Amino acid sequence: MDCNLDREVWRVVCESIQRAARAIRTSGRKPVYSARLIVAMYLWSVLHDHCLSWACNPKHYNALFRPRRLPSISQFTRRIKGHVESSILQRVNDDLAGGGVPLPLHYLDGKPLLVSNVSKDPDAGVGHICRGFGRGYKLHAYVNENRRLRLWCITPLNTHETMAAQALLSQAAPPGDRGCSLTLADRGYDAAPLYKLHAANGHALLTPLRAVQCVKSEDRAPKTLQAMGPARREVLKLWAEHPHLARYVMKKRFNIENVFSVLVVSLKLHALPGFVRRLSRVRRWVGGKIILYHARLEAQERRQKGTAP
Repeated sequence: MDCNLDREVWRVVCESIQRAARAIRTSGRKPVYSARLIVAMYLWSVLHDHCLSWACNPKHYNALFRPRRLPSISQFTRRIKGHVESSILQRVNDDLAGGGVPLPLHYLDGKPLLVSNVSKDPDAGVGHICRGFGRGYKLHAYVNENRRLRLWCITPLNTHETMAAQALLSQAAPPGDRGCSLTLADRGYDAAPLYKLHAANGHALLTPLRAVQCVKSEDRAPKTLQAMGPARREVLKLWAEHPHLARYVMKKRFNIENVFSVLVVSLKLHALPGFVRRLSRVRRWVGGKIILYHARLEAQERRQKGTAP
């Protein structure tokens, strides 16, 4: 990331923090160190891949961001877990992820976030990865065609993708949001409950078929076809009668791999550092990386439109 883009990304982050802080009403005595400062310090540490104590040292700031006063390490670690600070982080995430007009294409996928195999983290799970088995967590993401992570969650690595996807999709179409869209996912999401959930929300799902499912529809038992629902029966028919069309559409799914590549290469979200353990910390850390990812997209779009300061 060049210096100018770095400055623009941080400006986008600070603007969003200010908007989120203004929207949250607090009562009681005003703290010495504002919630806005605590959140900014945390995202500054995430940006530089350092622990919380690092952010409490004034030597680790520069002209881009230099607070006048910093809390102690104990104050900072306690405050970043607070309700107000967590609410600001959530609002910043929602703000930069963007809502707007519903888009017609989405993607579902998961990315492992590994820890050491000898880690004592009780929340980390052992699960399957591309080269065998690993220990850690998994980021489950619901991404739109504008490369925004519209919804995401963190689970132990041994959580099945379909279970996490159902939790995400239950929030993807609130009442009144009935715009039809297509979701593309890999073979691991080929499950009847996911097709039924998409259909109930007025959307469509397309996945490759599992090896055991590559059987002609007419060769299946009538009860099996009835149980899977009409949405999945249509997908079986599509793969049986128009496989070339189905494969052509599925090529668009690789866009989510580009999203994960940016998170890995530009924001170093390839594994969890040693100071990020337990589910709550992992969620907060990954959320910070996603906020910075969305801020990066926003800064790049401002450059293209010529609206960057």
